[in-house]
Amino acid sequence: MKHGQKKISLALITWVVALGGFLFGFDMAVISGVLPLVQKQFLLTAAQEGWFVSSALIGCIIGVAFSGELSDRIGRKEPLLIAAILFVVSAVGCAVMPYLSGVIVFRLLGGIGIGIASNVVPLYISEIAPAHNRGRLVTYYQLAVTVGILVAYISNAGLVAVAPHNTPGNETWRLMFGAGAIPALLFFGGLFLVPESPRWLRQKGRHEEANRITSAITGQPAMAGNGALAVKENTKRVSYRELFAPGMRKALLIGLLLPFFSQFSGINAIIYYGPGILSNAGISLSNSLLSQVIFGLANVLFTLIAIWKVDSWGRRPLYLYGTAGAAVTLVLTGLCFYYGATQSIWLLVFVLSFLAFFAFSIGPLKFVVASEIFPDAIRGRALAISIMVMWIADTIVGQLTPILLKEIGSSGTFWFFAVFCVIAFVFIYRFLPETKGRSLEQIGDSWKEQEGEANKQSMADSHIPLH
Repeated sequence: MKHGQKKISLALITWVVALGGFLFGFDMAVISGVLPLVQKQFLLTAAQEGWFVSSALIGCIIGVAFSGELSDRIGRKEPLLIAAILFVVSAVGCAVMPYLSGVIVFRLLGGIGIGIASNVVPLYISEIAPAHNRGRLVTYYQLAVTVGILVAYISNAGLVAVAPHNTPGNETWRLMFGAGAIPALLFFGGLFLVPESPRWLRQKGRHEEANRITSAITGQPAMAGNGALAVKENTKRVSYRELFAPGMRKALLIGLLLPFFSQFSGINAIIYYGPGILSNAGISLSNSLLSQVIFGLANVLFTLIAIWKVDSWGRRPLYLYGTAGAAVTLVLTGLCFYYGATQSIWLLVFVLSFLAFFAFSIGPLKFVVASEIFPDAIRGRALAISIMVMWIADTIVGQLTPILLKEIGSSGTFWFFAVFCVIAFVFIYRFLPETKGRSLEQIGDSWKEQEGEANKQSMADSHIPLH
């Protein structure tokens, strides 16, 4: 490292960027406290309730739709600054808009910010992380998501406890939204400490700048074999057709289905509609929000297992244990509702167990795997497609869950999601390779090797004589 050049902390970069995940989690979970109050104030139907929840998710789809192209064209850092601005505007707008339609517009803007961040944050972290701890660093993003969820639960519960006496019209839900402006401002300010991705700079031919940033992060001369940071030059621009090449089809299938299964695992039924479900079971709103704080704390703690083991046990074993455990605990949770055991300690035990299995596997690993399996030249756009599937599935679940709760009840709803966990287990067992400890180049080369083997097999099959 040149004399006088300041070393940049990889941990600081990771945590600043991961604040985008915190805001993602906060916005996703704050609605659980807002929804019962808004439903009561505006007398929402089930369909209106689903739209109020899903409006931000529509924004997420819009944001992620152009985030891939944006991040591949202008870099990884500038889209994050755009997302931070949208977070601030959304939080303030939701807090002050007098009409519900206006609130929904600002939730849509916040959703666009979340969509951008949900793609670019794991993409950026995966590109600056060395191969030996890439899984751990990308998982910090999911940890930030879970911390955001927990903080939203605590904020909701605290405001419900103290704000009704001081809020005109008892519009406590506005304060719940407005609280998100504080971390959004911190995210915006912190991004000025974050450098551009060296990988992206090299793709654009800006080698001197990339080498300077790499040296500042690692404390070593650039291109010294530092795993993810010592990348091959690649200025060639590729099209989306590259993802449908024979060697990439399996990677694309994995990138699409893992986020789909994540959203259909049942996690959002708990996050979005937890207070309503518990209230219907005879638990008061304040107590149900307190239960959600417990759920959020469990989510954070069990995500630490993923951070601890993802680079030693690997992605595949954690995924298999997680999907199997989630399926079993969802079935047991449904049984509690089916037999009316909603006041039993077992309901809390089974929900917490589900959160444990989700938090150390299904939740964080979709980001880890999706950020690893695509080649440099198209990683931003490919990851955007993967995350878009997550948000589309999330939107469907947001609309579908209140309808399921009404038509087939809480027990049937949890069993519905258990079926998808079983399907996810089978898919992961058959198709997901292990990527721990491998550089992004090695992972990319493995798809090319599979393509070559497939072509050889195809040629061999074409020469088999017909009888």
